[in-house]
Amino acid sequence: MPERPSLDRRALAWPLAGLLAGAAGVVASYAAAMVLTIREAPFVAIAELVVRTTPGPVVQFALKFFGAYNKSLLLGVMTVLSVALFFFVGRWARQRWWVPVLVYSLLAVLAAVAVVSSAGWATVDLLPVAIGYVTWLVALSLLTEPLRRVDAGATQAGAGSGRPLPGAGSGPAYVKGRREFLIRVAAIGGVVAIVGVSGRLLGSGRRKVEETRRLLRLDVRAPRVPAGSRLEVEGISPWQTPNEEFYRIDTAIVTPAIAPEDWSLRIHGMVEREVVVTYQDLLDQELSDAWVTLCCVSNPIGGPLVGNAWWSGVRIDGLLEQAGVLPGADAVLQTSEDGWNCATPLAALTDGRDALLAVAMNGEPLPIDHGFPVRMVVPGLYGYVSATKWVVDMEVTRFADVDAYWTQRGWGELGPIKTASRIDVPRSGASVPSGTVQVGGVAWHQHTGISAVEVSLDGGPWQPMELGRVPSDDTWVQWGGSIEVGPGDHLLRVRATDGDGIVQTPVERDVLPDGATGHHVVDFSAQDA
Repeated sequence: MPERPSLDRRALAWPLAGLLAGAAGVVASYAAAMVLTIREAPFVAIAELVVRTTPGPVVQFALKFFGAYNKSLLLGVMTVLSVALFFFVGRWARQRWWVPVLVYSLLAVLAAVAVVSSAGWATVDLLPVAIGYVTWLVALSLLTEPLRRVDAGATQAGAGSGRPLPGAGSGPAYVKGRREFLIRVAAIGGVVAIVGVSGRLLGSGRRKVEETRRLLRLDVRAPRVPAGSRLEVEGISPWQTPNEEFYRIDTAIVTPAIAPEDWSLRIHGMVEREVVVTYQDLLDQELSDAWVTLCCVSNPIGGPLVGNAWWSGVRIDGLLEQAGVLPGADAVLQTSEDGWNCATPLAALTDGRDALLAVAMNGEPLPIDHGFPVRMVVPGLYGYVSATKWVVDMEVTRFADVDAYWTQRGWGELGPIKTASRIDVPRSGASVPSGTVQVGGVAWHQHTGISAVEVSLDGGPWQPMELGRVPSDDTWVQWGGSIEVGPGDHLLRVRATDGDGIVQTPVERDVLPDGATGHHVVDFSAQDA
């Protein structure tokens, strides 16, 4: 009795051809972008287009559940969708040759639109798209041509039934086609691997920039933590946040890597004269230093998206004075190398606060992920309206005339920092010995300052805490003290009073549209020793 075929192996070969051809096109476009030192390879450009066009409610959902855009998740979803699409492209190619051409064409158009809509694009940026498109067509043709001969051989073997037989075919055309398909799979798979690795090796732009950054010796003062700013409370956040631990929020899928000699800043708009500043121009000016705490508007009550660092750079008010701001202007639209932008109140850049074009962080050249070679630092404002990394353009304008990235998505226009306090010790869910328990944390209200911090145990009276000394109102302050705790489960609440004497509100509000409010509360248990 003849064996009944249980699986049409040729039916699996077609999706495999689609997957391999799809991978070849993506890798070829990526390698081309790396060789040409184009930051936005087509796949990345599409991801960043998704980021730029995400509706406000979706952004709010991402902020609530992920703290910010989860880029790894986005790229993972895109990869899964691409694999599924290429799988079906291979299946469709078996019956209708024109379907893959249509799909590839639509993908190429989408990639081209993404590239063209990115900031500072040039015609050469479309070359990786074209290379990927041609690779898709050629690779799929090479892989499917022997499969068609395999199908033809199977059809001849099953001529008696009038249809191809799934396991049939042993004629010369069938055998030759099957062998050629396997050879071409191995060859194209090998080429994809080699091209991918070569692209990474050749596309060493970021590595070169990082090497340049490490070799820079900037004439900036090393940070000295002010005496008395640190309290001896084990477990609270360090007063100075190390660069590698400083929170990072941005929308860039691939971090811009800009060589210092390639960077410049254009100041234009409602000014008497346009000013263009190079990196060397900044270094030739008098550099200022300041301790400044930065905080993200999407930081929930008690959240980690806040940090304090020693920033060095050129004061922005001096540069705006060189340009000559015209009457009627009330905003400065900052734009990053990757196209992200924000509108900053002009007053916050000219009222004497330490608003800087920063070139160094904690005494070292800015890390690439934190804006190298130059970023904005403005005390007293949330980062979404002030802290532009990789800044390359400043347009003096009016709020009425611009739409910035986050304000288009429902966030507030001015973004002033709100009073906040956080309990670091004890941690939520901790178990401590009953009796005298040490507590501590940090509080901040940049450019206004913190005058007092109090805690309340289980809804009891507010108890004052000790504050560390700070050099200015632009940094957070460590607080600490001790409380008496009996055995059992407890809730500890904290509140701060700002430099103007205004007590932090207990009213709980979400981060949207202009920052969360409410008291941070932790639960812990105490047990007899």
